[in-house]
Amino acid sequence: MPRRFASCLLLLFGLTAAVVLAPAARAAVYGAETFMLANGMQVVVIPNHRAPVVSHMVWYRIGAADETPGKSGIAHFLEHLMFKGTPKYPGPTLDAVVARNGGEQNAFTNHDYTAYYQRIAVDRLPLMMDIEADRMRNLILDPKEVATEREVIIEERRMRTDNVPSALLGERVDTSLWMTNHYGIPVIGWEAEMHGLTHEDALAVYKANYAPHNAILVVAGDITAAQLKPLAEKYYGAIPKVGEYKPRQRPTFLQPRADTRVVMHHERVRQPEWSRQIIAPSYNVGSRTDVHALEVFAEIAGGGSTAKLYRTLVVDQKVAASFGAGYSGDSVSYGTFYLSLTPSPGVSIDQVEAAYTKAMDALLKDGITDADVAQAKQRMNARLAFAKDSPFSAAQAVGSSLAVGETLDDVEKWPDEIAKVTAEQVRSAARKLFTEYSTATGILLPPNFTTTAAVGGSK
Repeated sequence: MPRRFASCLLLLFGLTAAVVLAPAARAAVYGAETFMLANGMQVVVIPNHRAPVVSHMVWYRIGAADETPGKSGIAHFLEHLMFKGTPKYPGPTLDAVVARNGGEQNAFTNHDYTAYYQRIAVDRLPLMMDIEADRMRNLILDPKEVATEREVIIEERRMRTDNVPSALLGERVDTSLWMTNHYGIPVIGWEAEMHGLTHEDALAVYKANYAPHNAILVVAGDITAAQLKPLAEKYYGAIPKVGEYKPRQRPTFLQPRADTRVVMHHERVRQPEWSRQIIAPSYNVGSRTDVHALEVFAEIAGGGSTAKLYRTLVVDQKVAASFGAGYSGDSVSYGTFYLSLTPSPGVSIDQVEAAYTKAMDALLKDGITDADVAQAKQRMNARLAFAKDSPFSAAQAVGSSLAVGETLDDVEKWPDEIAKVTAEQVRSAARKLFTEYSTATGILLPPNFTTTAAVGGSK
């Protein structure tokens, strides 16, 4: 979650070598290279020499799903507190230093990681590395500032969640879907628990997780591995080693399959909305063949205005004003498949849901052809071509994948894996998705509306 809501991604030999390059994955998407510092920190460089700029990102393998029960929001809270500064770079000067050097910085937290980034001219990269390395070990947490910032994140919750009907519904849908799995915990936290977050809580999370062995440095832009290596060694390599990286082991237990519905009426809602989330396999849980097949299926179903269900529901039948589908398999635990639609004027939620169900059933039965799969792959590869041209997008894509436990080889070979997906694999993965995993449907309505009432119709 972005920090700013109110104000607020070469080879050395010998016994003394500080870094050792891992085998480079040159094939494919980003041409990235990686090496390890002696203190356990992974470093990745993604060369892109179109402009003399870089995106500098530090990823920590700690997110909302790693929090101690009763301390929801602490990962995001610490993200805020990381901008309070160090003796070398006091809080008020951090943003000023970056801005004065022509850059921008921010941070975000999700269930699986927290990341900090700067976008800056390449000749200012050493300064950014000095700032991040310094606050990895020398953060100042003044109890008074912690108390003040706690009120800031509580206000952020009120603005972004409590005052946004779709966000409130989303929390209830997540809780219904995930049950005891920590992905049901809101990243920003439950307000009752946020009030109890303390200086000691933040310091404990900082000391346990903000260390080289739990961090990944990704630098994308006008730089090479040979240029980055001495800088990484100088700034990050000087931080003492305090532990060994251990892959996170999240419980994979799921409650028995169930289909739940959450209906919310809210005075601020004018247009009814329908959405559905489905627990799904991920790169870490389940079959990777299914993961790649579901990525293609999401594109076929609702990946844009040319997608099959979009054309059926929006263009042909005109029962929906919008339709979308998406899938995220980049998770430490399970992934999520999601669908959303808005009924057209004069169409009720029940009517549009019935139309969606009929269209999806037909798609799963015999509506996915070899041509559909080929066209979906073309669209996916076209978007990737544009995304990899951006140093920030490249750093974000690579960093987020590595932070959840994938390898650089997984990232670089993604087009090859997508190319192997067949129509039968797509059909098989999609059918399993809709029959084997729990779903949670969210319905957002204006006051006094029922699911049978159409926009502009009678209540």
